[in-house]
Amino acid sequence: MSTSTLRTLCSKQISSATFRPNLSSFPLRRNFSHTATRTFTATARIMADSTKTKSEEEWRAVLSPEQFRILRQKGTERAGTGEYDKHYEPGVYECAGCGTPLYKSDTKFKSGCGWPAFYDAIPGAVNRHEDSSFGMLRIEITCAACGGHLGHVFKGEGFPTPTDERHCVNSISLKFQDQTE
Repeated sequence: MSTSTLRTLCSKQISSATFRPNLSSFPLRRNFSHTATRTFTATARIMADSTKTKSEEEWRAVLSPEQFRILRQKGTERAGTGEYDKHYEPGVYECAGCGTPLYKSDTKFKSGCGWPAFYDAIPGAVNRHEDSSFGMLRIEITCAACGGHLGHVFKGEGFPTPTDERHCVNSISLKFQDQTE
């Protein structure tokens, strides 16, 4: 989503009651039927922080090429290669692009998927967007402050978590802040 689109949506102050995407035309809707309303409620709360938005050139200057590919071009790191997949220290995971706190370590769990998995984000830190790339319907998650791509949310997989969700996040999209004392 472009910066101008974000500004337009923010200026209109879209409420969750008025944002109801039509998912009936997607062939895989059956996998998401009961979650559509709740899933897209967060998208209506677009809270882009103008102090954390940058031009493409500015992002290229502050991010590594791999961070840029994933955070700004919506790429994915190879499964099992990220530094936070098997990392379980107490602390907070922040956006690697802008430093916004995204996830508390106590919401991280072992999913076996090859990427860091969380069952919930810090309230207001992550936005959800419909992603129909690769011929399937998924829910993309992005940093609410800078719009950086984090990964995807999957629901109903049977993990013993309070939300029955798995936020599958690219390690390279995160920066860990230790909170041990």
